Amino acid sequence: IGKTIATLFPLLKACPVQELDKIFFLTAKGSGRSLALSALETLQRGRPDMPLRVIELVARDKSCEHPDKVCHGESCPLAKGFYDRLPAARTAAVRAAALNRESLREIALDHGVCPYYLGQELARWCDVIVGDYNHFFDSAALLHGLTLAHTWRIGVLVDEAHNLVDRARAMYSASLQAGTLRSVRAAAPVALKKPLDRLRRSWTRLIKGTTHAYTVLYEPPRALASALQDLTESISEHMTHSPTEVDSALLQFYFDALQFTRLLDTFGAHSIFDVTLALGTASSPRQADSTLCVRNVLPAQFLRPRFATARTTVLFSATLTPWNFYADALGLPEDTAWLDVAAPFKAEQLAVHIARHVSTRYRHRSSSVEPIARLIAAQYDATPGNYIAFFSSFDYLEQALDEFGMRHPRIPTWRQGRRMDEAEREAFLARFAVDGCGVGFAVLGGAFAEGIDLAGTRLIGAFIATLGLPQFNPVNEELRRRLDGEYGAGYEYTYLFPGIRKVVQAAGRVIRTTADCGVVHLIDDRFARPEVLRLLPSWWHVGTEQTCRGQPRQQ
Repeated sequence: IGKTIATLFPLLKACPVQELDKIFFLTAKGSGRSLALSALETLQRGRPDMPLRVIELVARDKSCEHPDKVCHGESCPLAKGFYDRLPAARTAAVRAAALNRESLREIALDHGVCPYYLGQELARWCDVIVGDYNHFFDSAALLHGLTLAHTWRIGVLVDEAHNLVDRARAMYSASLQAGTLRSVRAAAPVALKKPLDRLRRSWTRLIKGTTHAYTVLYEPPRALASALQDLTESISEHMTHSPTEVDSALLQFYFDALQFTRLLDTFGAHSIFDVTLALGTASSPRQADSTLCVRNVLPAQFLRPRFATARTTVLFSATLTPWNFYADALGLPEDTAWLDVAAPFKAEQLAVHIARHVSTRYRHRSSSVEPIARLIAAQYDATPGNYIAFFSSFDYLEQALDEFGMRHPRIPTWRQGRRMDEAEREAFLARFAVDGCGVGFAVLGGAFAEGIDLAGTRLIGAFIATLGLPQFNPVNEELRRRLDGEYGAGYEYTYLFPGIRKVVQAAGRVIRTTADCGVVHLIDDRFARPEVLRLLPSWWHVGTEQTCRGQPRQQ
């Protein structure tokens, strides 16, 4: 419906009046960055009088040309003499109005410099910066640091803001694994073995006597914090004197230990310190394979200063309901204005049905695949075309696909695979051809459940065989208890709201324009509950019949 250009345009228009120095357009996924860059290109097209300088920032691991090397001149050829070659590279870059990932890489390699660090340098010279959430909201975020250092007046746009809760929790969480400590210690220089051994002994004392697979400690151990502090200082000193003796594994452990230490220093009611033991062959916990984690529950405390830094911040999404959940979790200011824009779609465009006769609860999974297969086939026979079926996990998807393929081999199917690369994802989407026929099987919350456009006959229906509730496990149960104590809505904040948000996002793949028609089947009896129905889009009329032209009427 044009959320990207509808937020960029007015903020650009406000820049001279509000004296904004920069606009940060922040996204959760690469597809969001592409949409923003496309919208900015549209605004600039045919306007030579609007010399807008735009740059796309990409994560280091996705822009590194030499991932097997360390970021210093004695290891990486693009780091050696970087500042000698930087002025010429920067001059070439500022002459290009739009610096997306590809053009920035080309300019950087032409001048023999690192694309990632050239992008960081050019952020100072650009008007609009498009990048991931972590470039502004993370604890060591580049854009936040530059904003403070240069006292910039900034406007921030947060795309698909429903993702910010989980992403921010991850930003302010850290974990360390015993197996990684062992391997790093084995390969470490002699000078670092003593502080690594001290950390190992502290770790061993901490987990001694732990017999449960998951244990929450309500006070972080001081001895562990002291050992980590000692280790990070030792590694830092060693890197100063012997930079070539630090391999990538040790460097990554160093960064992880720094983050862990910082979070221990700010530990409070907003976080959990826990110990997880891996299960052995007899399903018994193994202390040797333990993981320590500082796990953030409420990122609000860390995000409030970020919002305060900006002149204005706009968070937008099709699924920011209920508003109080996001206000509480993200720490939005009390004077935050909320605008609920009516959808441009009509109920007649989308037939929404609830399969009340099916339960997708874990204990009913095996018995649910047959009625799900029957429902998908019946809908396909009534209205042949392209459909997508979402399931809660790859295991459930595979069970359903096997059942469907056995009973209805004549209907074309394709499936989302585990750990698909970019080419495989594009091939999956290409199967949804205009006027095509078949059923794609995918995982709810995965790469194909949001952020993709399959307009018109590329997709005419979806089946959602899950409420999308996060997994019931000790970690989420501890999260539920914490949120229940804070807001009295632990189940809703931990399970219900995040789950139904994923459902609505997935269903939103069907109707992309005011000319689209389609059908959505919500497969689970719990969808009929009042507390769930209240969370569905207001323009949906559950149980209505589809009557739009060009599509057969659904029964």
